[in-house]
Amino acid sequence: MAEKNESPLKDKVILAVDDEPDVLDTIAEELDMCIVHKATDYDTAVQYLVSYTYDFVILDIMGVNGFELLKKSVHRGFPTVMLTAHALSLESLKESIKLGAVFFLPKEKMGHLKEFLEEVLSGGNKPIWQKVFVKLGDYFSKRFGP
Repeated sequence: MAEKNESPLKDKVILAVDDEPDVLDTIAEELDMCIVHKATDYDTAVQYLVSYTYDFVILDIMGVNGFELLKKSVHRGFPTVMLTAHALSLESLKESIKLGAVFFLPKEKMGHLKEFLEEVLSGGNKPIWQKVFVKLGDYFSKRFGP
């Protein structure tokens, strides 16, 4: 039986894809209760996607052909999170939602990754866009205006 304060993420299998190894290391540290597979390029990510089953896939929206990987991940039925640095555009955000991402997280908010993934789990792996927009309202206001 799970401990009362144990994260629902414990032992979840996660694929993290980013062309920056430092970002992958940060994700692995933030999600140290999970089993994290890391890929720094498109081909490796595709091999992981077709070879394993994941509880979550975390993709860099701009690097490593993020939208193509998002399509493949969603097609396999994996809840998929999009990460972005500074290059977020309204079009990228809309495309992520349209293609089936469960949420998007700015890289500067990665310290909240565990909390957001736990919310997705508590919501039955359904998109939590409304909650994300509320929590990241200040970020979106700065990027796109009130």
